[in-house]
Amino acid sequence: MAQEFRTAGVSLVPAAERGATRIADRAVARIAARAAREALEAEPDVAGVPYGPGSDPRTTIDVHRPPDRDGLNGEARVRVAVELPYPCDIGARCGAVRRRIVSRVRELAGMTVRQVTVEVTRLHSAPLDAGDTGRVR
Repeated sequence: MAQEFRTAGVSLVPAAERGATRIADRAVARIAARAAREALEAEPDVAGVPYGPGSDPRTTIDVHRPPDRDGLNGEARVRVAVELPYPCDIGARCGAVRRRIVSRVRELAGMTVRQVTVEVTRLHSAPLDAGDTGRVR
């Protein structure tokens, strides 16, 4: 039997013996989507591009192994769809999104992200978004 600790008359069971917290796949998907948005907002030229309804990053999570009882050793794959401003360094943006997702999911959900697939669904150009039908250079 576990040794119980008493504080102010309340019995406390050691953390390792209290049980486990299971993090839903949906919660991990939200963490990944928020991390992608953070990565995109961190870039200076993205600030001028408005994010309209439905343009937030959308994520799909495939959890291969949920975290153990200690909250570690979980594995997931992430697929995220983003919209980017044009012109920009698309490769650098996708790399920043990947790194941020891996970092935040590990930090907040205790899971290792083995693969992050970034899909660019739309490029925003300020002249074209304003209704100019001319050519973008």
